[in-house]
Amino acid sequence: MKTIINTNFGKNLAIAIFSMLSISVFAQEEEETSKLSISGSVDAYWRTTTKDGGDATTASFTSFANQTGFALGMANLVGSYDMGSTGVVVDLVFGPRGTEATFNNDVLNGIINQAYVYWNVSESTTLTMGRFNTFLGYEVIAPQANFNYSVSYLFSNGPFSHLGLKADFALSDDVSLMLAVMNPWDTNDISDSGEYSLGGQLGFYGQFLNLYYDSGRNGGLGFEIDYTGGFDITEDFFFGINAAYNDNSETGTGFYGAAIYPQLTMSDSFALGLRGEYMTFTDDASDDDAPVLGLTLTGSLTKDNLIIKPEIRLDTWGNDLEPYNDGDGGFTSNQSSFLIAAIYSF
Repeated sequence: MKTIINTNFGKNLAIAIFSMLSISVFAQEEEETSKLSISGSVDAYWRTTTKDGGDATTASFTSFANQTGFALGMANLVGSYDMGSTGVVVDLVFGPRGTEATFNNDVLNGIINQAYVYWNVSESTTLTMGRFNTFLGYEVIAPQANFNYSVSYLFSNGPFSHLGLKADFALSDDVSLMLAVMNPWDTNDISDSGEYSLGGQLGFYGQFLNLYYDSGRNGGLGFEIDYTGGFDITEDFFFGINAAYNDNSETGTGFYGAAIYPQLTMSDSFALGLRGEYMTFTDDASDDDAPVLGLTLTGSLTKDNLIIKPEIRLDTWGNDLEPYNDGDGGFTSNQSSFLIAAIYSF
């Protein structure tokens, strides 16, 4: 799970606002030949668990949404400047979720989620360079883009972002290819290692096979293969799938697992979705693997740009693992939690 670092919020917020205002003024002067758009979101939640053993033991061991009581997710501000064939995107994040998502970002003390330039070389080819969110996994950092508010073990243990160069090719209307050369996962400076990572994605009729590789040294991820896809079973019922396998030969650790995402639209404003996930952590130094089952039931109520998400989650560990405090000084293998989140996007 990603490590949180502290930020100077006030200073960073002032810098961000000044930067956005500067871009806006420049865009007004060039509005005939360019296009500026600004979007973003704000989210907060309230969470409780059935076993209150303190902050250190009430987390689900996944990223984000782990605090108890009322808590802030993040404020997100995205500015894009499109000239048609070229453009730039700056994605700024503030708050605990944003800080954790940029845990290894040493630029502006961790408020830059994404910052990249792109060139549409042709109708079928785009080059992108800079920091961009990962192409692996079913879930993403921005909460409004996920059905479930809390996130999966698969997402938490894979990369969040990459810094490098990627090329996207639209081979047809339904087939795509992406190739990338990057720093190792979530790394902004390779001066200590001199190493790079490689990535690729093959898209085929809405199904995606993702590959990532680094040496595994210096905190690297190693090798990961990931499948992400889904199917519209009916007009109102969608079934999403994610499966991944990771192996770090340098450290002898890894994981494998799968998650399903059945989602039912019950009205124009309400939908219900389940995430069922089973994941196993492996370690060559241990005789036993560490399996975990996560079941998350989420409702999604939409009113204009506001989304309200009530959520029930149950996490259960196998192989006699008891990572949670039971509230009476003992330990237990499972934890149930409830939260209600509010997300506003614009």
